[in-house]
Amino acid sequence: MNRPLAVVITVLQGRVTPSLEVACLDATLNIMELSKERLLANLRDVCDRIAAAAARSGRPAPAVRLVAVTKTVSIETIRLLVEAGQKDLGENRPQQLRDRAAALADLHIAWHMIGHLQRNKVKYVVPTAAMIHSVDSLALAEEIGKRAQAAGARAACLLEVNVSGEASKGGVASAEAPALASAAAALPGIDLAGLMTMAPIAEDAETVRPVFIGLRELRDRINREASLPRPLTELSMGMTQDYEVAVEEGATIVRIGTALFR
Repeated sequence: MNRPLAVVITVLQGRVTPSLEVACLDATLNIMELSKERLLANLRDVCDRIAAAAARSGRPAPAVRLVAVTKTVSIETIRLLVEAGQKDLGENRPQQLRDRAAALADLHIAWHMIGHLQRNKVKYVVPTAAMIHSVDSLALAEEIGKRAQAAGARAACLLEVNVSGEASKGGVASAEAPALASAAAALPGIDLAGLMTMAPIAEDAETVRPVFIGLRELRDRINREASLPRPLTELSMGMTQDYEVAVEEGATIVRIGTALFR
């Protein structure tokens, strides 16, 4: 294990070519890959926990969609995951989503763009993503709609809302969400499906339950008060540290990385 790590240190000191740097970093990543058995056990555990939390909220397990966040794992690991039946995958970076979708074009995968998205990167995402979780402005929604229309399609989108109010979190403020939802949903090429949020990192998931309650209540209020072509149904909320609480509070999509790949 020490040899690739030493090579990476040499890379960082600038004594190898860029192509060798990529090869060395890939070698280091491969060392960290999970066994197939461990990966499948993790997947079963996460799915069982989602099903139990859904039952506690009075819903069947299929009411909650698991999006596996694959930004830190190799193409080979992604293939194992898809072969095990996990079809919804999430990426944080637009170019990585584009490149991985191309590399895995032989598989049936629903790609989700879950990270911050700039308008100049929309071109990488719209042709590939089954859903964009991070719409946080009308200008971004307009660019997505324009690109989708040009492709003869409609882009499924979620409005990212900063329910917690943390300065470090992206998303529109809760008070501004109804107006943005109405405007975005009216755009040609946009299919506004629901809302997304990120809760603060907390050791005790119970402390962030109010964030998930807040997103659910906001969605319900938008559906009552805003003029939308159709009601919002999706709530993308909950990650490794808090997804069970999020499901209990109505999450329809959870975004899980660490719990699958540790």
